[in-house]
Amino acid sequence: MTGSGIKKVAIIVAHPDDETLWAGGTILNHPSWNCFIACLCRGMDMERSEKFHKALKIYGAEGSMGDLDDGPEQNPLENSEVEKAVLALLPNDHYDLLITHNPAGEYTRHLRHEEAGKAVIRLWGNGSLSAGRLWTFAYEDGNRQYYPRPVREASIYRLLTRVTWFRKYRIVTETYGFEENSFEAETTPRAESFWQYKSPVDAKTSLFNQLIS
Repeated sequence: MTGSGIKKVAIIVAHPDDETLWAGGTILNHPSWNCFIACLCRGMDMERSEKFHKALKIYGAEGSMGDLDDGPEQNPLENSEVEKAVLALLPNDHYDLLITHNPAGEYTRHLRHEEAGKAVIRLWGNGSLSAGRLWTFAYEDGNRQYYPRPVREASIYRLLTRVTWFRKYRIVTETYGFEENSFEAETTPRAESFWQYKSPVDAKTSLFNQLIS
């Protein structure tokens, strides 16, 4: 599926920079999208917050930040807490498309990524979020054997042009300020991939299968 017919998009991520790492090229390639980017963590981190809002301007997007616990211990959060944070950040509207983390995450292992993806699927399923379809990021790291890679077999796999990738890389390194040898800069995917779900039932079935696998 291409971006045709999509006008209003909500992107829900755990951290400032996740929107860029996992979907920055897609956002850049669809300037006609009306994007709202909700970031669940680091809202009270003035440095990260400032950089996130600079990235929003580059994307021509609106957005907001929450402040869910993001300490190094990564203690699990209650489902209701994550869901409440998502609903508090997003405008109450109908979206053509939701984009968020995969419930299995993009690499081994970050609970906030996983929790965000699961929360969005639950909220879409119970009608708290109204949307035509859902994309979840499709990346894997071979259980820490390599930097996260886009899944070629995913529903959507797009190789970015050199120009688009470099624009995305500059947001990672210049706007967000990550060093060239950092995990974020080294990871910055040259292709982007997504699992696509056309109904909450499809998404919930996928979530169930991942939980029991």
